[in-house]
Amino acid sequence: MQNTLAMAIAKAEATGATRIHQLQLQVGALSGVVPEALQFAFETLRQNTIAAEALLDVEFIPATCWCGACRSEFQSPDLLFECPKCGTLASELRRGRELHLKSVEVS
Repeated sequence: MQNTLAMAIAKAEATGATRIHQLQLQVGALSGVVPEALQFAFETLRQNTIAAEALLDVEFIPATCWCGACRSEFQSPDLLFECPKCGTLASELRRGRELHLKSVEVS
């Protein structure tokens, strides 16, 4: 969160903004991020910055796999990555590891 907030502040200041209103993050289910810890870190780190009053909007991205046998995508609710159609283990993880700063709302 520290690096993400620093990047958002740097981008905002580079555009002449004096306040960050909201940060939007995309967080994959397999990114290892604990939502409560992310929120706590954000609230702590934003103090005394141009993001002091900012909101954190987190979009969680489910683990999405590709089954080579069925040639289809599926979302996996667990870590087995077994195709619900044919039972084959996924040949590729397509989404779910993201940790991406999607947007920053500034003024």
